[in-house]
Amino acid sequence: MSRLASACLHFCLILGLTAATAIAEPLAKPPVGVATAATQAANAAVAERLPLADPQDFEDASRGLVAQLDDPRILNPDGSTAWDTARFEFLDAPAPATVNPSLWRQSQLNSLHGLFEVVPGSIWQFRGYDLAVMTLIAGDSGWIVVDPLTSAAPVRAGLALANRELGERPVTGIIYTHSHGDHFGGVRGLLDEAEVAAREVQVIAPHGFTAEAVSENLMAGNYMSRRAALQFGTHLPAGATGHVGTGLGQRLSTGQIGLLRPTHEVPLGGETLTIDGVEFVFVDASHTEAPAELMFYLPALKALCTAEVATRTFHNVLTPRGAKVRDTLRWSQVLDEVLVRFGGEAEVMFASHHWPTWGRERLQQALQNQRDLYRYVHDQTIRLANHGGTQHEIAEQLAEPHFSATDLGTRGYYGTLNHNSKAVYQNYFGWWDGVPANYHPHPPEAAATRYVELMGGAEEGLRKGIAAFEDGDFRWAATVFNHLVFADAGNRPAQEWLAAAYEQMGFQAESGAWRNYYLTAAMELRDGLPETPLSFDDPDFLQGVPTNALLDALVARYNPARLERDAFVVQFVFPDRQEQFHVEVNPAVAFPRSGAVSAVTAQLTLDRSDFDRLLLQRVELSELLQAGKAELVGDGTAVGAFFAALDQFEYWFNVVTP
Repeated sequence: MSRLASACLHFCLILGLTAATAIAEPLAKPPVGVATAATQAANAAVAERLPLADPQDFEDASRGLVAQLDDPRILNPDGSTAWDTARFEFLDAPAPATVNPSLWRQSQLNSLHGLFEVVPGSIWQFRGYDLAVMTLIAGDSGWIVVDPLTSAAPVRAGLALANRELGERPVTGIIYTHSHGDHFGGVRGLLDEAEVAAREVQVIAPHGFTAEAVSENLMAGNYMSRRAALQFGTHLPAGATGHVGTGLGQRLSTGQIGLLRPTHEVPLGGETLTIDGVEFVFVDASHTEAPAELMFYLPALKALCTAEVATRTFHNVLTPRGAKVRDTLRWSQVLDEVLVRFGGEAEVMFASHHWPTWGRERLQQALQNQRDLYRYVHDQTIRLANHGGTQHEIAEQLAEPHFSATDLGTRGYYGTLNHNSKAVYQNYFGWWDGVPANYHPHPPEAAATRYVELMGGAEEGLRKGIAAFEDGDFRWAATVFNHLVFADAGNRPAQEWLAAAYEQMGFQAESGAWRNYYLTAAMELRDGLPETPLSFDDPDFLQGVPTNALLDALVARYNPARLERDAFVVQFVFPDRQEQFHVEVNPAVAFPRSGAVSAVTAQLTLDRSDFDRLLLQRVELSELLQAGKAELVGDGTAVGAFFAALDQFEYWFNVVTP
C-alpha cells in the first residue's frame, strides 16, 4: 500500500461565540500533535504502576543474535520498499508524552531485528522484518520453514541471510501455523508449485486452512483490508505522534501476497509427523486465535511452538479489522493442554510473533498466565452476563487480573480487556444487548441528525463537545463530535475536534492496534482519504485458491439489480486443472456448483490461469478468444451478463465519516 503524506493541517475555527457562552475562546483551535495535560497524566500513571524498567524481555529479545541484514531496506522486485528497519530508529529514546510508555517499550522490543539462534544448532528465527516471525528448523538435509511472513521479499532476504551465516540448505518443509496472511503470504519467496512437486516438499497446515485463508483474504478481503489499514496504521507516518507499532509486531511488510496450497492438513485432534528427519507433535489449536491453527512440540529439542495462541501480548478476541469472533474458553483449554503435556519437559517456548522464553519454570509460568488470561475474560464476562450485565456494562466493570501488573506479556498491546470482553459477550449472545430500543435503531446518519437537534443544534453541540474535551473526557467528546459529523459531513469544525479527540485517545492507548485506529481516523478527518489508488492484483494468491472457493468469492459480488435478462446457466471448463464448474444465475442469486451439466446457456473453456487474469482485469475476454486461449460455445451474451452483474468494489470507502 502507498503511504500518505505525513503533514497534518492546522485549522483555525471561527465559532462566533457570544459573551454569554459557557465555553469561551481558549479552545477555538483544537490541539494537533501534542498531548494534553490529561493525556500526559494518564501516561505518567502507567509508567508509575508498571515495571517497565525490568530488563528480562530485552535480554530475551536480544539473545542469540547471529547477524542482521546489511541493508536496512528490503526491496521488492519492482524497486518498491518491502521493509525498512530505519523507519523505527526513533524508538531509541525515552517514551514521549504522546505515546503510552508501556506500548513504547513493547515497540522497542519488537523493533529488535536480525537472525537469532533459539536452540543451538537447530532452531533460528528471522525477527523484526515483518509483523510476524519466520522460524527456520534444521532438518537432516534442509530447512523446515515455519510461517513465511506476509510477502516474498523479506522471506528471500531471511533465507539468504541464514544460508550465508549458517550454511546453504534447500527448503525441505514448510509449515503454516494458521490461516492469517502474515504467516503464509511470503511463501513464494521460498518455492513455487513446480518445485514443491518436483522435490516432494511437504507443505503442512492445520485442517480447514485453505477455506479460512480464502474467507478472510478473498471473500471478505475488500472490507477487511480497508479496516486493516486503520488497525495497522498503514498510512501513518512513523514517529512519536504517529505509528510506533502494532503491539503484535511493528508493521506488515508490503509486496505481493502469495499462497501455496498445503500438501497435507493436520487433522482434528492433531498428529505426529516426521519432516526431514525431525519429529513434530502437532497440537490442534483450531478456533483459538484463528479458526484454523496448530501448535507443535519438538521432543528431541524440547522446544514448544505456540504459534499465535500464546505470544507476548493479550491478543484480540475480535480484531478491529473484523474477523470471526474467537472462542476464549477453547483458547484457554488448548493452552492448558500444552502446559500439561509439554510444560514439564520443554526448555524453550517460541511463537509466531515476539521473542522466545527460555527455562522450564519461566515457560510454565508464562503459559499459565496466558491460559488464565483467556479463561479470566471468558469466565468473568459470562458470570456478569448471567447477573444481567450487557457487553458495555461488563467491559467497564472488569479489572485486570493480578498477574498483568507484573507479567507484561499479558498486557493489552494488541487486544484489550475491555474489547475482548465485548467479544466474549458477542460469541455467546450476539451483537444485541437485549434492550428493545437497541434492536432496531435508526442508522448512524439518521440518528445523528436527531441527536444534534436534541443538543440544541450543531453550534451548541460543538460547545458541549469542547467542554468534554477540556475535562479530559475524550470518549464522550468523540461521541458528541461524531454525531455532529454524521449529521453534517460538511461540518469542518466538528471534524477537526473529532480528530483531536481521537488523537488523544490514540496517544493514551496501550494497544498498538487501537492507537493506530484512532490516529489513522484523525488523519483521515484532517487530510481526507488518500488519492493514490490501491492495487489488489495478487495473481500469486489466486493461483493457490481452489476453484470452488474462488467462485464462491466471485458470486458474493453478484448484484441482482444489474441483471437484465432471464435466468441462465454458465459452464466453465478449466483444462489446465481438469475441472468443470457451472453457475446458475437467477434474479436473486448466482449459485456455483462443481461438475458439468448438459443444459447450459453458454460454456466458456479456458485455463484457470487465464481465468485469474480475466478476474484481475489484466486481459479482456475478447483478447483470449482472438488468441485462441478461450473458447465460447452457446449464447455468449449470458457470459457477458454474468460478469456485468458483478460489483466492483471501491477500496477507499468512508469509515470515520458518513
